[in-house]
Amino acid sequence: MSGSDTPPVGWRPAFRGWRARRPFVGGLLLTLGGTWILLTEKASLKVVIHIGMQGLVGYLLPVIMVVCGLLTLFSPGQRLFYSILGILCSLGTWVTSNLGGFFVGLALGAVGSCMIFGWLPDQEPRMSRRKRRKAARAAAQGFGEGAEAV
Repeated sequence: MSGSDTPPVGWRPAFRGWRARRPFVGGLLLTLGGTWILLTEKASLKVVIHIGMQGLVGYLLPVIMVVCGLLTLFSPGQRLFYSILGILCSLGTWVTSNLGGFFVGLALGAVGSCMIFGWLPDQEPRMSRRKRRKAARAAAQGFGEGAEAV
């Protein structure tokens, strides 16, 4: 039995496998966007552009964004619902929370929600351009040799 037959041990390979089975980057961006908007709510009144409608909605939408991002990470089966709710809340912060956290939180939330929506769980890993070219050359050389033999 060689050393390559044993699975890698440690927290990094385990985390990499966990991360591969869910829309990790999208959930992280949505969570960061909501957190950013919540942090900009605490800005001084000289910096704040728009306080929000009655104050409550200004805090409610970013909290929902954070919750949707975390739920996407820990329950990826419901990712479509969370991504739609996340994009609606992100766009809603434009009006309620300092122009969506001065555009940064809004952009993070929108991009994260789109990445969550577009994530496909059963998709095969993508090959790099270099590997695709190498496979195409090998196929073309194999085809060329077969044509000469005929």
